[in-house]
Amino acid sequence: MKAFFDTSVLVPVFYGDHVHHRASLELFVQFDKSTGCCGAHSLAEVYATLTRMPGKHRISGEQAMLFLGSIRERLAIIALSADEYADALEASAALGIVGGGIYDAMLAQCAFKAKAEAIYTWNARHYHLCGREIVGRIRNP
Repeated sequence: MKAFFDTSVLVPVFYGDHVHHRASLELFVQFDKSTGCCGAHSLAEVYATLTRMPGKHRISGEQAMLFLGSIRERLAIIALSADEYADALEASAALGIVGGGIYDAMLAQCAFKAKAEAIYTWNARHYHLCGREIVGRIRNP
C-alpha cells in the first residue's frame, strides 16, 4: 500500500512527549520510499512548525534540518509541476476551498499524484473539502 503522510503526522514523530508521538512513529517506521511519501511543501511546514514550537520544544534550524533528513531518507517527496499546481488551484477554487485550506488541498493533490491509497493525518477535517477521491483515502494513524 502506498501511504501519504500529512505534516500533522510527521511533526509528532520527533517529539517523544507529543500526544500523537507513539502512533505517528509506529506508522512512520513501517514505510520506506517505495511505500510512503509526503508533499514537498510538507518539508517547509515541518521546518516552520519545529522551529516555532513553544518553549522547550522549539528547536534550531540546524536541528530541524536533521529531522527533515530523516523524513527524506524514509519517504519519497512528491512535488507538483507548475501545470499540476495551477490545475489543482483551479479545481480547489471550484470546490470552494479558500484560505489556508488550500495548503491541504495541494497536499491532497500530491497524494493523488503519488497514487497513495491512504492519507494519514490527525486533521482529517482539513481534507474533507477535497472531493470523494481524497476523502475515501483519509486515515488516522
